[in-house]
Amino acid sequence: MIRRVNILVSGRVQGVYFRAFTQKKARQLAIRGNVKNLPDGRVEIIAEAEHAILEPFIQWCHKGPVTARVDHVEIIELQPGEKLTSFEIK
Repeated sequence: MIRRVNILVSGRVQGVYFRAFTQKKARQLAIRGNVKNLPDGRVEIIAEAEHAILEPFIQWCHKGPVTARVDHVEIIELQPGEKLTSFEIK
């Protein structure tokens, strides 16, 4: 079953290549979606994949790359919408 989530990550997550590492991890796992910086200092990730594939990615988001410090992760379940075909940095 396909699952789509909005992941909001806060902490030291901007200016530490969080988006680039997130894209690399998502592409390794064949997850579709995107990642972008938010004006409030958080990183927003839209991710879509089979539930079994998405869970390890969500767990990775709780720690992020070694250059980051993740303080909080919020997961919001989304309804599948337009078809996502890749994982991009916005």
